[in-house]
Amino acid sequence: MRSISIRNFTKQRGLSRLPYKNVADLVLPDWDLSIVFVGKTRARALNKKLCGKFYTPNVLSYVVGDKSGEIIICPSEALKQAPLYQLPASP
Repeated sequence: MRSISIRNFTKQRGLSRLPYKNVADLVLPDWDLSIVFVGKTRARALNKKLCGKFYTPNVLSYVVGDKSGEIIICPSEALKQAPLYQLPASP
C-alpha cells in the first residue's frame, strides 16, 4: 500500500498542510515517499554526504528502494531561490 511520510525538522509551521499526496499522485503514482524538511546546516551536510557537493541545496531527492524515495527540502533556501524561477518568495 502506498504511503507518504512527512517530517519537519525546522521551526517553520504549516509545511505539512500542503497537498503532497495530490502532487505525488500526479508525479510519482504508486511510490512510497518520505518528505523531510530540514534547516540549512542539515541540508548542506546531507548534500555533502549524498552528492559530494558543498553548498546548501533547496531540494535533494533520491531513490531508496523499489518505488520508494525521499525528498529533502530546505524551506529557507527554496524561498531564497524562488525568484530565480519566477516563483513567489512567500510560504
